[in-house]
Amino acid sequence: MKSIVGHILLILALLVPGGCIPRYTFNGSAINYDIYKTVNISQFPIRAALVYPPLQQTFENELQDYVTRNTRLNIVDGNADFDLRGEITGYSLSPQAVGTDAYATETRLTITVHVVYTDNKNPANNLDQSFSAYRQFSSSLMITDVQDELCQQISEELVNLIFNATFGNW
Repeated sequence: MKSIVGHILLILALLVPGGCIPRYTFNGSAINYDIYKTVNISQFPIRAALVYPPLQQTFENELQDYVTRNTRLNIVDGNADFDLRGEITGYSLSPQAVGTDAYATETRLTITVHVVYTDNKNPANNLDQSFSAYRQFSSSLMITDVQDELCQQISEELVNLIFNATFGNW
């Protein structure tokens, strides 16, 4: 009995180092850090018809923070293994729900970001796509009262969508 257990342990010991051990990440990234070391994240200027200037900084900070927290990539200026650039192309308000008095009871703030993702090691992974997210708020509130909080929430959602479509390699 001892020799059978010993043989099984010996076989397992020999198989594990040379075998394939799956690697799981909890953030959805599929980055091979033996190949990829750096990312260049450019500015995302606002090109929308309606402009809220703090949005650019809010979005850029959220994007850089998310990449830093969820990858081991070094953010660099200039040449990098990945390039992430784009622009904020949409910032719009639209009425959503209409009350009995024919006035809107809710308003939707929608933000759209166009992203160009370049994988300089494997161009098959390149992406050129727009992402949108929105939040609704009561029309009884002024946009100036909720704008900062909504922009932060929408930026977080957009960054998550962008990260999954690029570094997640879905």
